[in-house]
Amino acid sequence: MVGRASRSIRGCRCGRPGLLRVKVSALPFRSAARPLQDPKREDSLPFNPLNRRLAIVAGLSVVAGCVPAGRTPPPPAAVPITVQTTPPARPAPTLARPQLPPQPSAGLLNTVQALGAGFDGQVGISVRDIDEGWVVAWEGDVARPQQSVSKLWVAIGVMDAVDRKRLSLTDPVTVTRADLTVFHQPIRALVGKTGYKTTIADLLHGAMTRSDNTANDVLLWRVGGPAAINRMLSDKGIDGVRFGPGERQLQARTAGLEWRPEWAGGWGFLQARAAMSYEARDKALRRYVAAPMDGASANGVTLGLSLLAQRKLLSPPSTASLLTLMRSSKTGPLRLKSGLRPGWTLAHKTGTGQDLGKVSTGYNDVGLLVAPDGHRYALAVMIARTRQPIPVRMRLMGDVTRAVIAQASR
Repeated sequence: MVGRASRSIRGCRCGRPGLLRVKVSALPFRSAARPLQDPKREDSLPFNPLNRRLAIVAGLSVVAGCVPAGRTPPPPAAVPITVQTTPPARPAPTLARPQLPPQPSAGLLNTVQALGAGFDGQVGISVRDIDEGWVVAWEGDVARPQQSVSKLWVAIGVMDAVDRKRLSLTDPVTVTRADLTVFHQPIRALVGKTGYKTTIADLLHGAMTRSDNTANDVLLWRVGGPAAINRMLSDKGIDGVRFGPGERQLQARTAGLEWRPEWAGGWGFLQARAAMSYEARDKALRRYVAAPMDGASANGVTLGLSLLAQRKLLSPPSTASLLTLMRSSKTGPLRLKSGLRPGWTLAHKTGTGQDLGKVSTGYNDVGLLVAPDGHRYALAVMIARTRQPIPVRMRLMGDVTRAVIAQASR
């Protein structure tokens, strides 16, 4: 290959016709890989026969072009001629690498998959990174019974009504015996013959921190009932979540019964359920688990929690108030909370359904997990049906929390 050749024609004087005096300096031909020598120093340039012949040809061509016949030209100024046969290398354009969205770690993905696959029962697991946007799930889009997890949506409905000035947390409410429901209802002991006078704020506190069924149902009807909650879920974009018919109808239908007003307080319902055959109850319970009237997917729940944490559902003050209540919850301390580490916090809501023999349904815990540095995750573990004892279920939930914390600590 030719690297670079240089010829210097210093000048020519024709003393006699046909006689030409040429002074030539030239760069040798070399490969592009060999370094060039200093072109300003003639003594540094080797002059081989090939270069000599090329130089003479070049010199004769130049002289022939500038000397008219029969005339002696004046000495020209020295003009170096440079020939570059190899174009200069141009740097390759730098292509910007596309920004890939954040991804969960392989360790967390494998752990969640292993926890879901290894659990003996029907379970949905969802872990959503609120700040980075990724989701890791095990059967995360299958509708599971919510049970008291649905109190979260009632609470959001109440705070939304407060934001819209339709309700005030200080509004007075009288709870009567006709308002009583079933199962867990601590407020029942306070309701006398003339009822129990309280406020919206106190009912909300009881529903979210103690999972009081009656407190929740009174609030539900204050904001318009199940239809209003389902409309709110749709309007706010919480896909994958459906609200049921309210506590009394939900528990009655789960057992294969229809609610009767005289069952208010719970004892009448429990007696009617105890009178049913095992086969009838089993059939009703299986039907409920297969198509829960209060069904929600684990991914749908974490979506709702994420929107709540991002203040897309409620005003900042209402969001802060609700999350404070959720962090103060007294229920399920050994579920998701059992996996916490120092500096981490959890604002959560539990749910527990009916049992039949050794079969448990609707055993849930969902919440907002916050790291010491403020990074946020939405978690949901929803067990639809299992024969596993309570410690095993709790361990599964704690393991999900532990897996997220371990991933964040790497």
